[in-house]
Amino acid sequence: MTYRLIGEAAMLVHFLFLVFMAVGGFLAWRRPRLIWAHLAVAAWGVASVITGMECPLTVVEDWGRRNAGQEGLPAGGFIDHYIEGVVYPEEHTNLARLAVAALVLVSWAGYLRRKARAGSPPHVNQE
Repeated sequence: MTYRLIGEAAMLVHFLFLVFMAVGGFLAWRRPRLIWAHLAVAAWGVASVITGMECPLTVVEDWGRRNAGQEGLPAGGFIDHYIEGVVYPEEHTNLARLAVAALVLVSWAGYLRRKARAGSPPHVNQE
């Protein structure tokens, strides 16, 4: 039972991680300190796509499931199992990656704009 909970918890954290990767920059608009965590998460996402590194959460989920007597994750890992072919068709993987990258860049641009506005003096009408 414990191993199964470990696998399920890793899966849940992985989904939350991916959601934060996509929208964490927008959360930083209201909670500016989150931008640093979001930068780290986005850097991890880029690095894993470029290098093909396996996410530690995938390893933990697979380990938990196998030790619980369940089928582990397929060779493609978490994304291949839960996202590709489920959320979007596999042939649109690069488009989905570009969409997430665009979303992140828009969120960062908005964050920087809000930060610049907060740092500028208030507008004074000189009529």
